[in-house]
Amino acid sequence: MELAVTIDKLTKQFGHFTAVNEISLNVERGEIFGFLGANGAGKTTAIRMLCGLLMPTSGKGTVNGFDIYNESEKIKRSIGYMSQKFSLYRDLTGRENLQFYGSVYQMSNSDLKKRIEELSKNLDLSEFIDRLTESLPTGWRQRLSLAASLLHRPQILFLDEPTGGVDPVFRRKFWEILYRLADDGTTLFVTTHYMDEAEFCRRISIMHQGQIVEVGNPQELIKKYNEPNLQELFINLISKSGSDV
Repeated sequence: MELAVTIDKLTKQFGHFTAVNEISLNVERGEIFGFLGANGAGKTTAIRMLCGLLMPTSGKGTVNGFDIYNESEKIKRSIGYMSQKFSLYRDLTGRENLQFYGSVYQMSNSDLKKRIEELSKNLDLSEFIDRLTESLPTGWRQRLSLAASLLHRPQILFLDEPTGGVDPVFRRKFWEILYRLADDGTTLFVTTHYMDEAEFCRRISIMHQGQIVEVGNPQELIKKYNEPNLQELFINLISKSGSDV
């Protein structure tokens, strides 16, 4: 078993507030791993530490074999990151956005052109890639954001609430794209609060108030706790951990 992500008692404090409290887990290469939790559970803080964007308070962690304390720049070069907020420039077209990010990744002009054509085909971008980003519906902007995070062919892709604000039909299409990426060997680390999306993951962790309550395969967890579905499992686990849900 080769590990893409390792976390051991990872903690992040902001003053007296503990956003992430001693979480530990491992994610295998090629796995679709879901970070499940309500808004404010600590998912985004955890993922930002793993992406080298936020320094932990304590604990240990590696991403793609690189230490999250001392090798954050190496981590950034080896991963793709799609934030829950749009990272595209709205006064540029989709193609111009991709060209900009390609330059940030220091891709050659020929490789960048080839990669944009490849992603345009694989992600069905051709219909809107040359339109201004600000004129696009939310789902199309999300697809462009995904393309931007994939330009440099990352081995691990972190997606923070990637389908927030889009309709259920597009969410399913988006996950079809993610499955294709996983089939090609990309490790996917996805944060979500949608129960139907969590069921698409090979494994999930349920997070509440900065702590991981449970980790496992969604269907196996449902059977373990004798719950009818993931929604009921989530509610009951969170309630037992002290929530008012």
